[in-house]
Amino acid sequence: MAQVQAWKCTGLRWSPDGPVLVWDGGRRSALHWGKRVGFAVPEGGVRTCVGARGHACPVRAVVPGRSTGARCEECARLDRAHSVAADTIADDPRPYRVYLAWFGPGMVKVGITAVERGSARLLEQGAVCFSWLGTGPLMAARRTEELLRAALNVPDRIPYAEKRAVRSALPGTGEERAAEVRELHARAVALSGWPESLRPEPCEVVDHMGVFGLADGPGALGEVVELVPGSGVSGELVAAAGPDLHLTVAGGRPGVVVLDTRLMTGWGLVPPAASDADTSGLTFPVREFRQQPEGLF
Repeated sequence: MAQVQAWKCTGLRWSPDGPVLVWDGGRRSALHWGKRVGFAVPEGGVRTCVGARGHACPVRAVVPGRSTGARCEECARLDRAHSVAADTIADDPRPYRVYLAWFGPGMVKVGITAVERGSARLLEQGAVCFSWLGTGPLMAARRTEELLRAALNVPDRIPYAEKRAVRSALPGTGEERAAEVRELHARAVALSGWPESLRPEPCEVVDHMGVFGLADGPGALGEVVELVPGSGVSGELVAAAGPDLHLTVAGGRPGVVVLDTRLMTGWGLVPPAASDADTSGLTFPVREFRQQPEGLF
């Protein structure tokens, strides 16, 4: 019996046409609503470190199933050593933008991204809506980010688990979703202490509900905790936000479950068994969202 080839996923990317799964070797799988997404982790499979900055892990270290980074300690350190997000680069000559991103009621964060990246960073984070706040050199953008954290108590990080848990109960209109961003933008530009080299930007809220497929799809009941050998998933894609796929699955209690594609990295993945390929199912462990009734999974 021929051995099934295993593929390694390098993550979810956002293209102008929507989300795309990228695999080792450059293979890409374009995703669209209604597409069936299915794969399994073979019995005996082991998750190994994905390395750092394009280089393989020298020891092929085994990493935990629940790690979203899929890196060993040494590779994680090397990766962050050249990271703008980790504030380890001070001499980047590119212009940067400061932004306000909204993920749900009471969940607004401040962040920065290179101008040349456009709104890609906001799509990658799963921002439901956002507005630019200012443009300028990296260190000016950093100082503005710190100003908002200190003066307005605006965080620069919101855990993905919190973002996922509120997606099924987002306000129904774009104006409702934009309200907190508009209010915070007005308070931010009124602050004294802005760096002179940072040019303020007008509040123009961009809404991603339609891009993510969240406007009409059913709300998710829970999230995949980790991938484990001998288990798999097969379901219909109904939405995607940031690194997350929202899949309709069956078996036990049917519904929509969120799969963080960062959990896929480091595993050798194979197609689901022939008997499962055309049906919906999920055998990875799932954690229900807290606001849902007890006993969903």
